[in-house]
Amino acid sequence: MSDHSGYQSPFSQRYASWRMQSLFSDEHKFGLWRRLWIWLAQAEQAMGLPITDEQIGQMEEQAGDIDFDLAARYEKELRHDVMAHVHTFGDACPLARPIIHLGATSCYVGDNADILILRDAMLLVQARLVAVARALYDFADKHRDLPTLGFTHFQAAQPVTVGKRATLWLQDVLYDLGEVERFLEDLRPLGSKGTTGTQASFLELFDGDWDKVRQLDAMLARKMGFDKPVAVSGQTYSRKVDSRALSILAQIGQSAHKFSNDIRLLANLKEIEEPFEKQQIGSSAMAYKRNPMRSERMAALSRFLIANQQNGAMTAAEQWLERTLDDSANRRLAIAEGFLAADSVLMLYHNIASGLVVYPKMMERRLMAELPFMATENILMDAVRRGGDRQELHERIRVHSQAAAARVKLEGGDNDLLHRIAQDSAFDLDEQALRASLDPARYIGCAAMQTEEYLRGEAGEMLARYADIRLPEEEIKV
Repeated sequence: MSDHSGYQSPFSQRYASWRMQSLFSDEHKFGLWRRLWIWLAQAEQAMGLPITDEQIGQMEEQAGDIDFDLAARYEKELRHDVMAHVHTFGDACPLARPIIHLGATSCYVGDNADILILRDAMLLVQARLVAVARALYDFADKHRDLPTLGFTHFQAAQPVTVGKRATLWLQDVLYDLGEVERFLEDLRPLGSKGTTGTQASFLELFDGDWDKVRQLDAMLARKMGFDKPVAVSGQTYSRKVDSRALSILAQIGQSAHKFSNDIRLLANLKEIEEPFEKQQIGSSAMAYKRNPMRSERMAALSRFLIANQQNGAMTAAEQWLERTLDDSANRRLAIAEGFLAADSVLMLYHNIASGLVVYPKMMERRLMAELPFMATENILMDAVRRGGDRQELHERIRVHSQAAAARVKLEGGDNDLLHRIAQDSAFDLDEQALRASLDPARYIGCAAMQTEEYLRGEAGEMLARYADIRLPEEEIKV
């Protein structure tokens, strides 16, 4: 079968990075299995079992040379992936064959390898979140005092600044970064727990010496790079760990989807656009279009992440007693593709956030069209200070505002509210003076100061903890 005659995952072909794909590759997974068998032999030797240096040396020599065709033949015969690889490794290491997988159950290699992959995949997600956060930080800092129209219900509201709006995106990403940090702090491997979590096989190997069983468990955890293993388990580690991981990825999807929504709305308003390359085609029919395809793809993949969260939750809920195997096929899909999707989303997020195009004149134009309505409170106060009746003037402003809005909506005319107020003798205000008062900076409240305080304080302090995390720039594929 050629590469084009069967199904190929879009994550491999179009979306995810090589770095993330390699973590979920057969080469990496089964390489970890062999490394886990070596660590088990080393730890059992250290605990006094008759395992020789020559046996361990032969395992180490063959650790990176996996005969996948042979393993596939064994699995077809045995219908058991772990035993297929035990036999394949044993064929390559005849001296070590008698002690490979000694005392262990399948989950020793399967679950511990999954935890190691989870850790490395989440570390890559962490690095990508940091890159996105830095890009948003820089964007917010650059535009912290640039006024723009704010929206509630996608209806014109009080002005904000571009930088303040960007801090909302940044804050969501930093929330996600905090969740990743806590997940990594809590993560532990299964260790060596045996078929039902009682470590009975290891207690037998060590002639009833419980201290050696405990030391073996702890030693293996340290070899995997952890302080300690899980305290208790059935045959597997709790599938709530997977559920928590997929929940974090879903939260990243939520943050990214919200950002992509905002960028698509702002692109329609012609105020902010995602990067658009010189030779890029926006539409096959409408040559003038600049469709926000990267933001749209972010939204599509983010929805996958949000929906995929249910796989982890349902698998954790559906486990029976010490273990059931109906988790296996689902986990092969949900965990790998969840991380591949998150990787894809965050690469898109970084690409867009690093290249956002801002159109201040369009922002000013829309802001000035709406600002007269927002200035009416100040106008009312000025007129009252001149001796006017607040209630009477409020009613006059209401009538003038409705008339001006009708002119805009029904006739397509300009907003002439200030002219109407200036012509009303009850206000005793000059139109030129009214227009001069429409400085957008007067109406942004504390937006610029809030942005500055957040960036230099909470956000900056959190990002400083990740100063050493850097990833090479990766180009999105399509």
